[in-house]
Amino acid sequence: MDKEKIAFRTKCIHTGNGIDKETGSIRRPITMANSYRLPEDASTLDWSDPNQLVYTRNTSANQIYLQEKLADLEGGEDCVVLGTGVAALAGVFFTFLDQDSHIICSNVSYVAVYRLLHEYFPDKYGVEVTLVDTANLDEIRKALRPNTKIIHIETPGNPTTRVSDIAEISQIAKSASALLTVDSTFASPFLQRPLQLGADLVIHSLTKYINGHGDSMGGAVIGRKEHIDKIKRQAMVNLGGAISPFNAWLIMRGAVTLPLRMKQHSESAMKVAHFLESHPAVAFVAYPGLKSHPQHDIAKKQMTMFSGVISFGLKGDVSAHNTFVNSLALIVPAVSIGHDESLIVYTGPKDERNHFYPEEFKNGHLRFSVGLEEADDIINDLEQALEKCGL
Repeated sequence: MDKEKIAFRTKCIHTGNGIDKETGSIRRPITMANSYRLPEDASTLDWSDPNQLVYTRNTSANQIYLQEKLADLEGGEDCVVLGTGVAALAGVFFTFLDQDSHIICSNVSYVAVYRLLHEYFPDKYGVEVTLVDTANLDEIRKALRPNTKIIHIETPGNPTTRVSDIAEISQIAKSASALLTVDSTFASPFLQRPLQLGADLVIHSLTKYINGHGDSMGGAVIGRKEHIDKIKRQAMVNLGGAISPFNAWLIMRGAVTLPLRMKQHSESAMKVAHFLESHPAVAFVAYPGLKSHPQHDIAKKQMTMFSGVISFGLKGDVSAHNTFVNSLALIVPAVSIGHDESLIVYTGPKDERNHFYPEEFKNGHLRFSVGLEEADDIINDLEQALEKCGL
């Protein structure tokens, strides 16, 4: 059967899986060994080969299976899986940014990316960084320099849900001979395919939607083999960013239900977003599926559904937001997104990235990861907590 013709849901189940040759198990087992038997003649062996089973810091059997699955789901030539999403992002930057090179990045991004590019890479390595609103194509064009090596975007962005036009930005990157790297964690491969839209590399925190069960950590980069090979050798083998076999196995298991979960997350989030937008105590709602979202049309163009993350704020101060969060009975106050249970986190006005946030975010905001519970139960929990705020 031509695997290119297999549906996405079918790939989630079958790609990377196979019959275990030793036991006949139809589910590949966890191989927890940290070393593998060497060939009879090891004299010519490349001890740092990231595609040869020698030592688990280089790669493991479970990692190879997961890499095969993720490359197929994103439509990439190859994939490297690392220990966390931040390891994947840092691995891309470490591999492709040299001293005195320049990177353009979304000005509101995951906090670890902000610190890597705002502090560590400039201070330690002399990398030049320009942070811009990547939803504004003119800002990206104006930021280009002769030494621009990477344009990095998050779409939808964390935590603003800002959407950047991947296809248009890919043309800008190509005109500058720069790589376009896209963090697509909020969307997952089921809702958005950056490589098909012109990106060079797509990055995921596997901890989030692809695993989907809140019980493991991992990160992945997918793209052309020539790029992935560089990341494997530099950021995995020689920086020690490899994923554990157990986490790779857990994420492999979680990915099987990705399409079903993303559909449910998206459908419930749309209902919840409409509820929040209509509530008198809510100051603003940022969700790409709403017509009020500034980049709703771009989201419709490049996403099949709008995922499960909503950002919103209340018409109240820090105390009102805290009262609201601590009054929730079903929704869990905790970081991360993409779990089966709904998660919410309040970020106050002292956030280090606050000066880059859209105006409505500056007094603090709530990032809400809508889970797999019944949408009406989620809404009822929000409603009773809003009533206790006195707004």
